[in-house]
Formats: sequence, structure tokens, C-alpha cells
Amino acid sequence: MIEEMKALHKNSTWELVEIPRGHKTVGCKWVFTVKHKVDGSIERYKARLVAKGFTQTYGVDYQETFAPVAKMNTVRVLLSLVANLKWPLHQFDVKNAFLHGDLAEEVYIEIPPGFEDSKTEGKVCKLKKSLYGLKQSPRAWFERFTQAMLKYGFRQSQGDHTLFIKHSPLGKVTVLIVYVDDIVLTGDDAEEM
Repeated sequence: MIEEMKALHKNSTWELVEIPRGHKTVGCKWVFTVKHKVDGSIERYKARLVAKGFTQTYGVDYQETFAPVAKMNTVRVLLSLVANLKWPLHQFDVKNAFLHGDLAEEVYIEIPPGFEDSKTEGKVCKLKKSLYGLKQSPRAWFERFTQAMLKYGFRQSQGDHTLFIKHSPLGKVTVLIVYVDDIVLTGDDAEEM
């Protein structure tokens, strides 16, 4: 829990404020998981702070939702290219992906359980970044990711918005596809990859 709180503070996820009149808080809870190594032994224990997004109200706490899920046909075509053109294939997970999304809405959450003290009495957390469990978190993360990819010269596919392609002046290509917080990367441009 302390490690997760350090990550939340480092990312400037929220600021402590008094809740403005007419606003309500979204609850939060800790979700605990045990991460295992390939051999089945315990690698580490993990705690994640999750907002109780099911208490959010459309039009008040959030406006839009969207989960970046790649189309299965796009994944099949990409894997076919990898196999037929003998391109390298890399898969990786973006650590704490949803915490990188910027929030457009005003959302207040309760003080995380176990971290209440005299400094937090009468205060709530005004979110500046998205948090797991919020209805708009996947959209906020994907919006920020998309802007970064466009800035680096990638083009977003109109057929599948989770697919990004970059062509180099030398005719090489780099392709990546996003599935929630996982990325698959391939192409024939090793330097760009």
C-alpha cells in the first residue's frame, strides 16, 4: 500500500482539498493481488487503490467512457505480417497506465483507507489524474497515449483506432497496437522500435 501511495504522489494524482458544496465523493478501496513467477513461487504482493466508479453519475462525474480494445481482425492481420515478413514482435505492459490519464472532469475521492490522519481530517482528494475504477480512466489514458503517438509521427488508423503506424523516409514501417494497457510493437524499422 505504501509503494502504491508513493506512485500516486509521485504522479501528482490528486491534491487534498475541502469538498466544494454540492459535490459528492467517489469511494475507494484497496485491491490486493499476489504476483507469481513462472515457476509458481511468489514474486511480490501488490496493492492497488481503486475508485468505486459504480457510484459515479453520468453527466456529473464523467461524460464519456471508452476502453481501447483492439479489433480481433486487426490483431490477426498484424500477426500474419509478423509471421510472413519475419518481423520481430514485442509485447509490453504499461505500468500504472490509467494513472497517466489527465482528467477533464472534477472528481473527488475519499481519503484512501488506512491513510486517514489529523492532516486529512475534513479533506478529500481532488483527482488531477485518472485512477483505476473510474468510468473515464481508460478514455483519459488512451487520449493521452494517442496524443503522444501523434507527436512522435505515428498515424492513427481510421479502421481501428488502437492501431498506430509510422512510415520512415527510407520506406521502413513501425506498427503498434494497444489493448487496454498492453502494447504490441512490430515492424521492420529496428531503430524506430
